[in-house]
Amino acid sequence: MNSSLLLEISVETLGSAIAAERGGAHRIELCSDLSVGGVTPHVDLMRKTRAAVKIPVFAMIRARGGSFVYSDSELAQMQRDIEVAKSCKMDGLVLGILHADNTVDIERTRDLVKIARPLPVTFHRAFDETPNLHEALEAVIETGATRILTSGGKRTAQLGARVVADLVAAAGDRITILPGGGINTSNLAEIIRATRAHEFHSGLGTTLPYGQSSEAAFFSAVHELADLLCGGRR
Repeated sequence: MNSSLLLEISVETLGSAIAAERGGAHRIELCSDLSVGGVTPHVDLMRKTRAAVKIPVFAMIRARGGSFVYSDSELAQMQRDIEVAKSCKMDGLVLGILHADNTVDIERTRDLVKIARPLPVTFHRAFDETPNLHEALEAVIETGATRILTSGGKRTAQLGARVVADLVAAAGDRITILPGGGINTSNLAEIIRATRAHEFHSGLGTTLPYGQSSEAAFFSAVHELADLLCGGRR
């Protein structure tokens, strides 16, 4: 059995983080305000989550919702947030910066990646806003990031599965492609087969309303995904 498949779950509360771990998640993406795609979590949430769970926790570093073009003051805030996340013993960070034309801002993103070291960095779904995903792939590799979260430029990873598969092939062992966007129990097996990726990301937003599900419901949803992922390992 291939045991290399990994499930990352995005959460915005301590209770959801604990439920995700109990449900079988292998890694947590910790955010605030998932309704806008996630922003930097508060320091108390990072500290409490790190103390409560044993699996890796990657913190979102994003100054605000909206576009991925940031002012100098917002960039400075993200630099400070990285240092705070490192002090909270996060295991990795999730970030990304674009130019006004939606191409990857290599220089500014690279600067954040350097500040983040030795923590690995995931370039988030700002990637899907870029006009040419294969050019963006090469640009993100230049930044030193180790992972790209993507739906293949489509609304969901299911719709973009063919493009994600092409990105997985083009990336090779240079960077990890992490499919995400609308992944749930109804489509995970198909996405595993179609993309041939090894890591998968879900916020369960198509299964449970953000901020409105009980921890028991969140646990059950993650558990179903994790069980299905185990099936995908065969």
